[in-house]
Amino acid sequence: MNWDDLRLFLEVARTGSISGAAKKLNVQHSTVSRRLRKLEENLGARLIERKNTGYELTPAGENIRQAAHRMETEVLHVDGAVLGKDSNLVGPLKVTAINNMASTVLMPMFASFSKTYPQVDLHVVVSNIDSSLSQREADVAIRLTNTPTDTLIGKKLVTVASTIYGSREYLQQHRENGSTLKWIGVDCCTFHKSWTRHACDEQSHNFFSDDTLLTLSAIREGLGVSYLPCFMGDTAPQLERYCEPDPSHNLGLWILLHPDLKRTARVLVFRNHIIESINKIKALFEGNLPDSD
Repeated sequence: MNWDDLRLFLEVARTGSISGAAKKLNVQHSTVSRRLRKLEENLGARLIERKNTGYELTPAGENIRQAAHRMETEVLHVDGAVLGKDSNLVGPLKVTAINNMASTVLMPMFASFSKTYPQVDLHVVVSNIDSSLSQREADVAIRLTNTPTDTLIGKKLVTVASTIYGSREYLQQHRENGSTLKWIGVDCCTFHKSWTRHACDEQSHNFFSDDTLLTLSAIREGLGVSYLPCFMGDTAPQLERYCEPDPSHNLGLWILLHPDLKRTARVLVFRNHIIESINKIKALFEGNLPDSD
């Protein structure tokens, strides 16, 4: 039995679709479909069934999924045993971070690391959902959360403050005419979505955004107000705060790695580099504006 075919089936089971597995494995949809059919032929059993809500595993498929998961775990333990003893600053390093950080405040840190350690191949994976470190989807994760998983090795880097921002022109007009604040609808994360729903009391929206960078652009264009992390809002010249940050909206910025990689040189060097770099601009994340005088 081919492990690659089982790994492919495992991704179909996890994502619930052939297209999802194809995207995860970076292969063509037709490749996944063809190899899945071949696996079913070799086993002499149907593994998945198409439903209106997506694909569902048959009883035989569930049995194979459990067996494939156990095999994957063993393979990853072997990888971890090898990587955990790696003392060379050479080779690939996959880091996952959310888009609004990776493309803005973290990018200079990534760039300086690559220049300092040119033999480490840094792969930055942008994702607003947690990539699985246990399944080696990434070696290091930089995540905003107040509840990091206890199965990973983690360090809180800094507290990230957020507040409500609007364009300077929009907020000036709001103060002059006393109009009701117009809120931008957001689906970028559960934090901003719940904060917005609470703040605007279920106000209807005529513009929605599922990405914080897009929300920033919408605010800049005067479409209304929205929550932003202070490291984004305070560095945008056209924006200003509607109010001071509420401590109840504070989030922890964590750097997380799998226990098997705790002695891998390039992982540790990268972690230390990020810790030192973030400490230099700690006030930006915490929303501490410099004194005007």
